[in-house]
Amino acid sequence: MIRKIAILRANALGDFIFILPALQALKDTFAGVEIVLLGKEWHREYLTGRPCNVDRVVVVPPYPGVGAAYDYQVDEAELNYFFAEMQAENFDLAFQFHGGGKNSNPFMLRLGAKKTIGLKAPVAPGVDISVPYVLYFSEPMRYLEMVALAGAKTPNIEPKWESVPQDLQQLSTVLPDYKNQKLIVIHPGATDMRRRWPAKMFAAVADDLISAGFNIAVTGTDFENEVVKEVWQNIRQKQGAFNLCGKLSLAGMTGLLAVSKVVIANDTGPIHLARALKTPTVGIFWCSNAITGMPFTVSLNRILISFTVNCPLCGQRVIGPAAIFPSGGSCNHAACFVDEITVKQVKDATQDLLLQTGNWPENIVPEPIDFVNFL
Repeated sequence: MIRKIAILRANALGDFIFILPALQALKDTFAGVEIVLLGKEWHREYLTGRPCNVDRVVVVPPYPGVGAAYDYQVDEAELNYFFAEMQAENFDLAFQFHGGGKNSNPFMLRLGAKKTIGLKAPVAPGVDISVPYVLYFSEPMRYLEMVALAGAKTPNIEPKWESVPQDLQQLSTVLPDYKNQKLIVIHPGATDMRRRWPAKMFAAVADDLISAGFNIAVTGTDFENEVVKEVWQNIRQKQGAFNLCGKLSLAGMTGLLAVSKVVIANDTGPIHLARALKTPTVGIFWCSNAITGMPFTVSLNRILISFTVNCPLCGQRVIGPAAIFPSGGSCNHAACFVDEITVKQVKDATQDLLLQTGNWPENIVPEPIDFVNFL
């Protein structure tokens, strides 16, 4: 009988959203099971007291390739104490949802679970049941395949999340009048600089929507402050906009996404969270990320894909087998790979969603949509 399951997923927000269907499958299949997420401090802070399929969060200590840089110098005493505690948990199953397994599979084997299922790249050691790590593959489906090997299934294959009252309470401390705003979120940041659509283009979309009577909330983390600042400087009609960079907790961000009419963003955590909340989204994606993070439904989601595969600065191909195993070294240029997507495409996709969801203002005549360009 399966009573306790460990899940290793010590990374960012979007990564967590991708495993939600797999967590649902485990809960649907194993009655009364306790799911323990081995994650980061933000998981514990955000998930505590929130109804979800994670029963408990254990924050993993810094470990090379698992929540820390690959060259991190470990504290062996701290690790030994951690793994002794985990072995005492007597996990029936453990799932390695943390990459190709070169570092994470040895980590998993030290948990002492009765059976471990994990992803395995060619260079990684195996676990009890290994699933090939294929780079260009749907992230949610990857984890559903893994839990299916333990007999876990669910009809709910799309990530699903719910806002709770505390989210709106935290939002109200930053936007007290949010209920009277026609909010559209623009999130121009992304951890990978190559996935960032140009700030001036985001600003042009913002001005267009403000002219139509919407309120724009520009969001970002402290790490994304520079790009948010550039967007903000280029928005002409600031009376209809809010700069919320660094002002929202993750709970407050959840509340904002839940009440917004549309979320316009690059491939980054907030857009995946918005989709799980069933908020309409317009996503600006690099082609490789579109493969791994494509939404499963289109009623509320539009995805605009850039097919740039060569670095705009050096011309090196950065997508495909030759990019994964380059003979001449990897291109590290932080150039934009998504600027072939036009302002018109983003405006059209946003307007189309607002029309379909009944949120386009009746007194504003919509512009003709060029469906050929944005579909």
